[in-house]
Amino acid sequence: MDRKERVDGTGSTRGSTRGGRADGTRDRDGEGRARSARPRDGLGRPLPYGAQGVARQPEGVVRTPQETVTEAQALLDAGKPFHAHEVFEDAWKTGPEAERALWRGLAQLAVGLTHAARGNLTGGPRLLRRGAGAVAEWAAAHTGTAYGMDLAGVVRWARALADEVERTGAAVDAGRHAPRLR
Repeated sequence: MDRKERVDGTGSTRGSTRGGRADGTRDRDGEGRARSARPRDGLGRPLPYGAQGVARQPEGVVRTPQETVTEAQALLDAGKPFHAHEVFEDAWKTGPEAERALWRGLAQLAVGLTHAARGNLTGGPRLLRRGAGAVAEWAAAHTGTAYGMDLAGVVRWARALADEVERTGAAVDAGRHAPRLR
């Protein structure tokens, strides 16, 4: 359901549309696509309009694979896995077809870490395992390495973190639990 509504005695509706404003209008980007203009915190959670947020990653940036890994690692180390996911997503969407499953898997790992840090104790481990499976599958079908990344180590990290989140039932510190890609 896209709208959270409350019907009052007059039959009118009040509420907010996800990605939109309280008056029911939607934020749009320069090309007219719906895109929330609300500021975000370091884990990508929306903040109230006018609040000081963390700068967003620009979308659709074409980077070399080395630049992707370097930028994503810096964001992960800074405790910004949501932003790292956007960097991986750019590589997934703009890179060669043969590498898309790798970048998509890495994006899923970053989203899994985001959810684990937000306290989503079901979705975090699930996405960490899904991403680990995708990266492991890609590595098995290729040389097992890509752009200096330790894919086996990344897979071990993701599975261990998923287990830890489920065992402890607690959110994790995204910066302290960031993976080492290389």
